[in-house]
Amino acid sequence: MAERSFKKEVQQLKIGKGEVFRGEGILAITKALLECGVGYVGGYQGAPISHLMDVLADAEEILSELGVRYQANASESAATAMLAASVHYPIRGAVAFKGTVGVNVASDALANLSSAGVTGGALLIVGEDYGEGSSIMQERSHAFAMKSQVWLLDPRPNLPSIVKAVEDGFELSEATSTPVMLMVRIRACHVTGQFTARDNRRPPLTCAQALDNPRRDTTKVVLPPYSYLQEQDKIAVRWPAATAYIREHHLNEFFGGANIRIGIVMQGGMYNGVIRALEQLGLADIYGDTRLSLYVLNVTYPLVSDEFLAFCDNKEAVLVVEEGQPDFIEQAFGAMLYKAQSHTRLFGKDVLPMAGEYTGQVLLKGIREFLERSAPELLPAESIKASRNVEDQVADIAKVVPMRPPGFCTGCPERPIFAAMKLTQTNLGEHQIGADIGCHLFASLPPFGIGGSTMGYGLGPASNGAFGGSASKRSISIIGDGGFWHNGLSSSISDAVFNQSDGVVMIVDNYYSAATGGQDVLSSRADNKSKSTKHPIAKALKGVGVKWVRQIDRTYDVKKVRDILEEALTTRQKGPKVIVASSECMLNRQRRERPIRNNAITQGKRVIKQRFGVDEDVCTGDHACMRLSGCPSLSVKRLDDPLRDDPVASIDHTCVGCGNCGEVADAAVLCPSFWRADVIHNPSRWDLWLARQRGKYIGWLQARRQRNRLDLTGA
Repeated sequence: MAERSFKKEVQQLKIGKGEVFRGEGILAITKALLECGVGYVGGYQGAPISHLMDVLADAEEILSELGVRYQANASESAATAMLAASVHYPIRGAVAFKGTVGVNVASDALANLSSAGVTGGALLIVGEDYGEGSSIMQERSHAFAMKSQVWLLDPRPNLPSIVKAVEDGFELSEATSTPVMLMVRIRACHVTGQFTARDNRRPPLTCAQALDNPRRDTTKVVLPPYSYLQEQDKIAVRWPAATAYIREHHLNEFFGGANIRIGIVMQGGMYNGVIRALEQLGLADIYGDTRLSLYVLNVTYPLVSDEFLAFCDNKEAVLVVEEGQPDFIEQAFGAMLYKAQSHTRLFGKDVLPMAGEYTGQVLLKGIREFLERSAPELLPAESIKASRNVEDQVADIAKVVPMRPPGFCTGCPERPIFAAMKLTQTNLGEHQIGADIGCHLFASLPPFGIGGSTMGYGLGPASNGAFGGSASKRSISIIGDGGFWHNGLSSSISDAVFNQSDGVVMIVDNYYSAATGGQDVLSSRADNKSKSTKHPIAKALKGVGVKWVRQIDRTYDVKKVRDILEEALTTRQKGPKVIVASSECMLNRQRRERPIRNNAITQGKRVIKQRFGVDEDVCTGDHACMRLSGCPSLSVKRLDDPLRDDPVASIDHTCVGCGNCGEVADAAVLCPSFWRADVIHNPSRWDLWLARQRGKYIGWLQARRQRNRLDLTGA
């Protein structure tokens, strides 16, 4: 069950020539693929590409009608390997995944694909989420384009430019027999706008038709002597063909006045931010008309030297706006100017930061400094003052607003797992714990403080490989169901079985690839009409040789999770011990159940919803429950009682009724202050009668207690 459904939006994919398409960037990319006659599509979800994969899944019927094959791949490597269909056949293929981690996983297949070269256009749509909105290490996909000689497109973030880049990518790929990476930043994926559509095209040759006429060309096999010749072909044939195509088809763009003595060169994805900064400095308007010369690199690799040198001709200074590190583009341009013996001064990372996201504020400050050092007469005094005021306001906000690290959602079924793990360590001592990519990585933060390393998706158990044979204590490894099917079964679990590692593996099974948006995986419990689900993780474990396997079907049973974990850590049986802890992701569960429940209430049906709370008279105020739960709905509340100085625990209205707080309090033998009530919507006559009788009895008990209280007022 994906995070968001695009069933309604994908109907726009059917519109034809001359009609206006309106929507998000991810939907526009899909429409562009169909207009370009793509033959097959695939990929692996990951922000900001997850929604693109959801769009493709929701549009599978539309794709099939056009003869387009859709494949939800098991990993980014599998997705890139699928592009092998374009090596021998004139079929256009496209896959999508997250950068940079997706490119890391795909690098083996990517290198082979690039070396062999392609016949049909091959497009890799890489969702780049560099910056503070990213959930991964801060790296760039640019290095992989350089390493494997793959051409890299970075279009301006508006729908017409993105749609054009898809077509340019296919045509550039076919003109140079080289795969092309189309980088779309998170802003480009979710930018909204419109463009004039064209008719969708059926692929001239479908994958099914290609099967009837198989082709084979040994020169495209990456083996000696062909691999040596393929490298030469990249440099002597493909590279010149690419630069010529980029130049002749004007893939890069020029804006502003050509005779101004300074200019700005930028990645296409930086265009909107640069224009906004120039507008704030009084040097551009909101429509992009600017007094400066702009050279927009919609293709950031390869760079076209004569195009750049022509831009720099008669310019005293040029600023390179290149987000991230290392400064690949700036270094290349510096070498071009040096070899041409040009006197143009090159600015870049000296006025802009080497690392970090180029936000609007960062660009405003850097461009202003560039202008102050190279052409101060272009800056109106009032614009300098205004931009500095903006900087001061942002700085003030940064001092006041605290950092907000990620955390588990309210009711998350993974929270009780780590509460049980914390209780286990209280009994058995601290253990070496290896974490993994996914929601469960949040356990490394307070209040749990569990897991101190993460090496890659599905590699939690593999990261503890060095500790697998210790006799004193067993290591604990964490892996999610998404990571298990992505890479974990083949790399982590089989590695542990083969090496007879004696550690404990906790598989967090929340029914979905939850961290990427709730997509189905092999072990999902949901019915999926186009995919095969309901394959138990426990069976896969036994299939590769794991002998000690325990299944937990309700992670909210903290006592049971704790007891099984302690058993795994103390049993005399050797070899890997694997616990599969299963409960449905609460976000997906709420997305499924809430509409059904609300609809039932609207129709007047009887619906019971559990509600939890804290008895203020019983709560001691030590907050131990929070240190073992960390639920956002479990907070503190100050009482009006002058004799109670410390705030007590309190459950707010965001509670989803999972019961974890009470389970934790019971397992840890904390105060019995938690209560549960059943809220009945549209109660029956029996419910109403029972509520009246209970009310009468409770009222009688309250009155009796009041009569027996001591009167200290003297009244």
